[in-house]
Amino acid sequence: MTSAALPPPPSRSALFVLFGVVFINLVGFGIVVPLLPFYGQTLDAPPWQVALMFSAYSLGQFFAEPFWGRLSDRIGRKPVLLITVSANALGYLMLAFAPNIWLAIGIRLFTGLGAGNVSTVQGYVADVTPPEKRAGRMGLIGAAFGLGFIVGPGLGGLLTRTDMGALGYQMPIFVASGLCVLAALGVTVFLKESRARADPATPRPPFLSGVKDAVANPVVSRVLLVTLIYMAGFSGMESTFGFWTEARYGWGAREVGFSFMAVGIVSTLCQALIAGRLARRFGEARVLAVGSLIFGSGLALQVLVGRLMPAQAEWVVSVLGRSIVLHGDMLVPVVMAFGAFGMAVTMPNISALISRSVDPDRQGAMLGLNMAASSSGRIFGPMAAGALFSGVGHDWPFLIGAALTVPAAIMAINAGRAFRKRQAGLAPAPAE
Repeated sequence: MTSAALPPPPSRSALFVLFGVVFINLVGFGIVVPLLPFYGQTLDAPPWQVALMFSAYSLGQFFAEPFWGRLSDRIGRKPVLLITVSANALGYLMLAFAPNIWLAIGIRLFTGLGAGNVSTVQGYVADVTPPEKRAGRMGLIGAAFGLGFIVGPGLGGLLTRTDMGALGYQMPIFVASGLCVLAALGVTVFLKESRARADPATPRPPFLSGVKDAVANPVVSRVLLVTLIYMAGFSGMESTFGFWTEARYGWGAREVGFSFMAVGIVSTLCQALIAGRLARRFGEARVLAVGSLIFGSGLALQVLVGRLMPAQAEWVVSVLGRSIVLHGDMLVPVVMAFGAFGMAVTMPNISALISRSVDPDRQGAMLGLNMAASSSGRIFGPMAAGALFSGVGHDWPFLIGAALTVPAAIMAINAGRAFRKRQAGLAPAPAE
């Protein structure tokens, strides 16, 4: 016997709570990410070990997403959300008191296991939403991701106090833990269960089912590789950006946090207002390819600006008769925002191409594999970037990431051709 759905709870209140849970999760994540390189330095960690902290989090998510998603099908969405959000709160709290880098890496792995609840949130939305409204409401959950990543880095930058030593980096982590506690209370008090428990005798789908189908699909297989390459380049930049700006411009956690906040703002606005319109006009594959190249160009420009306009460089610009002195590091957020535009138009079109290239009853499995590919990129990208930064040169994580976007764009174009062939094959033959 399969699980029977409970009467849907009031969808507006449920969505409000889920929006809050996702938003708070991403605020906590965004608070911690910009300061991790500097927090790692308080533990006497070299860049490659700090990169492992980033990878450990994504490794936890890689294994947790399919596990929590399947478990929520059997025992319900609410208990899984409560467990995962509480695990996040505990993980952040433990991170604040980590005595050495290796324990911090283990704690980040634990926190990643708790953060792998996106599929559970999406499952709840599907439970309480009529089919014709699901796309729009899934978009609201996506907006929560973007808003959380806007608020989190900025808040982390404001809360960081470098003059207080290690405690100055612990304060934002305490706030992240407290926000997760708040989210857990919201789930406990306001969220109603959306489905009944499954019969224990019901057969369970195999772990990461659908891999063979994905490999056999010429569109999905190429798009998954685009996701893997793109996310490896982005996470490599993300994990070494703090070290790079510290070496180039003497930046600290505050400046890094505000730069990532700019990325979040551009990404949210583009996904909400531009990405869909571009896809409708030019097609998902073309926009995906161009977005990848724009993102890669942003990485290369970051290196170029760093070399041509060092921290001591100054130039005067006249605006309305007033002279304004600009410094070399002021272009860093601008270049990041340019790359963020490419990033913002990339991810929605990846999901759209996958969902349009498989049968409806396989969409969830294929989108889940896309999330696994994304997590894989976030595992190996920081590790490779940390090794390049320490062993080859500070600019190389950016340059390698930029170079990888070229084959990603080529695969996106090939995926578009395969998609058009598939659509042509599905089209009915013209009447004679």
